[in-house]
Amino acid sequence: MKNQKISYTRTDVIITKITTWISVIIIIALLIWGIITFWQLWHYEETNDAQIEEYVNPINSRVTGYVKEIRYEENQDVKEGDTLVIIEDNEYKIHKEEAEAALANAEAQIDVLDRSIETAATNAQVNQSQITAAQARLWKSEQEFTRYKKLLDAESVTQQQFEAIQTNLDVARADYQTLQNSYKASLAKVNDIKAQKAVALTEIQRRKATLDKSLLDMSYTAIVAPYDGKIGRRTIQKGQLIQTGQTLAFLVDQEEGKWVVANFKETQIKNMHIGQEVEIETDAFPGEKFHGKIESLSPATGSRFSLLPPDNATGNFVKIVQRIPVRIKLTDTPNKIQNLRAGMNAIVLITK
Repeated sequence: MKNQKISYTRTDVIITKITTWISVIIIIALLIWGIITFWQLWHYEETNDAQIEEYVNPINSRVTGYVKEIRYEENQDVKEGDTLVIIEDNEYKIHKEEAEAALANAEAQIDVLDRSIETAATNAQVNQSQITAAQARLWKSEQEFTRYKKLLDAESVTQQQFEAIQTNLDVARADYQTLQNSYKASLAKVNDIKAQKAVALTEIQRRKATLDKSLLDMSYTAIVAPYDGKIGRRTIQKGQLIQTGQTLAFLVDQEEGKWVVANFKETQIKNMHIGQEVEIETDAFPGEKFHGKIESLSPATGSRFSLLPPDNATGNFVKIVQRIPVRIKLTDTPNKIQNLRAGMNAIVLITK
């Protein structure tokens, strides 16, 4: 009985020692964790409400048509100017040829009108020459009329002879007036044709604009990458009918770089300023530190930019700590941040 009592006591002592050491280790660990946490809370402002951001822009079609070729794959790197999609352009070629024919017809009308102007101007010159001759005949008839009138007064000619001379004078005057009217009409015709030419020139401009529009539509049948980037998920197939404005793919812009948007509580931004140093960790790469600088602070809370911002004047008011988006520019080398992807979760620490 005595030996059994001694054995139980030793086991109890061992268990007590192990429990004591475990308790000491836990207390030391909690103490270290508390010190670290207190140190971070004292020296840093921290948030885990942060994401890696990049410009992700849609690639849209500017024309309607059937997909002829697709020259990209999902998650492919592309360069500015690379052809991504080709749309069948047979219909747009017909429109272009029609516009070219209409433009050629309008330009041909200018040649016709130029010749008409030359013809009308020539007729006006002829009429002007005829007016000079008619004016001479009229002067001669007036002279004869004056002479025969004197002879009639002296009874040297008969009344019949005098009337014949008077008739010749009336005819000469009528001819002269007719030629003057004809000359004015020729000049008016020249002006009318010039006005028609002005209209035709305007029509040429319209036809050129139509042709330019057709050429522009044809150029839109080849959809190219607007900048260097990485294509996202592919959603179209060859032979598919696409509409104007339809989204064909999404392109992640690699030229504009990457940044972090960290949503800090309104109670944390008191001492934040542009240019302040930032440390960043990501869930994807635990233990790896990234660096950045505050680029800007949002002019309003995130909720104010929502589609339906909350209005505290309506309903029951419950005070909620608001968050302010802070944009942080990554300052590490491109090689270090190349594996970061838009939408990744991040933890941001900013020195107070």
